[in-house]
Amino acid sequence: MLRASDRTLLDHFEKTRRMTLDLVRNLAPDDYVVQTAPYTSPLKWHMGHVSWIYEAIMGKISAGYEPVTPDLSGYLNSYYQQFGRPHDKDKRGIVSRPTTGELLAYFETVSGRVRKFITQNSLAEEGSRLMMMGVHHECQHQELMTYDLQHLLAGAYEPPGRSAPPAPTVSRRDPARVSGGLYAMGYGGGEYCYDIELPEHKTYLEGYEIDVFPVTNGEYMRFMEDGGYDDYSFWLSDGWEKVKKNGWRAPMYWQERDGGWLVNDFGGTRKVNPREPVCHVSFYEADAYCRWAGARLPTEAEWEKAACWDDQKQKKYAFPWGDGPAAAGHANLLESFIWRCTEVGSYPGGASPAGCHQMVGDVWEWTASEFVGYPGFRTGFEEYNDKWFTNQKVLRGGSFGTPEISIRASYRNFFRLDERWLFSGFRCARDV
Repeated sequence: MLRASDRTLLDHFEKTRRMTLDLVRNLAPDDYVVQTAPYTSPLKWHMGHVSWIYEAIMGKISAGYEPVTPDLSGYLNSYYQQFGRPHDKDKRGIVSRPTTGELLAYFETVSGRVRKFITQNSLAEEGSRLMMMGVHHECQHQELMTYDLQHLLAGAYEPPGRSAPPAPTVSRRDPARVSGGLYAMGYGGGEYCYDIELPEHKTYLEGYEIDVFPVTNGEYMRFMEDGGYDDYSFWLSDGWEKVKKNGWRAPMYWQERDGGWLVNDFGGTRKVNPREPVCHVSFYEADAYCRWAGARLPTEAEWEKAACWDDQKQKKYAFPWGDGPAAAGHANLLESFIWRCTEVGSYPGGASPAGCHQMVGDVWEWTASEFVGYPGFRTGFEEYNDKWFTNQKVLRGGSFGTPEISIRASYRNFFRLDERWLFSGFRCARDV
């Protein structure tokens, strides 16, 4: 009979594998093989890679584990030098073999092996943690797959389900004021988290203000109309170089037509909704907007405290709405199947004790913080997170492509400062 911990692990694994299959269920065979940009990956590669990582983990847990097809490792390895030289990321789309059919069969074979590995081995605590890491790693790739699907197909993608967005019910605009003092930052619970969320540690904050909502398309358009992309004084030097080199004039996927702005996303080519959070902006663009607005980006400590600290009760929650997992009225995550941002004020049930809305879901929010390990950081899997501790900025909060199992107020994401194909937005903060 399975132990409760193994049953929980197996349940999470099965749910995650079903979601991965759902994301590609309606694709045509040719959709799997295309790589539309150097920073995207073919869908067949994602399907193989999320299976390959389980094999790598089972090999770490059990020295006698024999991989299904050792020859696949060179193609499916993303960046782990410990497993041999990886295939060049920007050339994943020029490889015809292994075929899509072979990688989908590999996906199913590995699924069977993982089920057997969990049910027939009484995994020690470290083994169970590593296998759960594999599940969460697959969830990360589900979100990456949504980025790549939008870049590849946009409105031509037929999702596994589609729900109508909720109607906004909150319109408050006054910023929230958050008190200063010592704050225990990081994950302090007993469930799974990534090593980069640990250890929980104290940091000192001055009092500050933070916007109740993320910056909207309408607000960002005012920055554009005021010459935001033409005035170097708002931009960091590297950011201004990116503006000139790449010809940035608007967020990614926006196009100007007949004096108005359209966006091409999972909803097709549609008019930009001024009440939706702005999405697909880089750190440089978020920072420039804040300078134009007389504000700044919050640090990740400020963001986290505004998201989950109850000043009245002197208590930190795992989520803005409390310690329970996301429910329908809390946030727009992958399981919402809305496939785009919802208007600000759509999730009053997910507001934080400070009064901030939509801090989880819709868009990842850029912070001013460099991505580094917390004081006392210890890696939980070599080359997984710690090798990126340079030239990255931290984002918080998840997006409409983030699986609900993945997200916590302490979850840290990280991207380079010029990347825009992710579901990224921001909110402003100010000194008091």
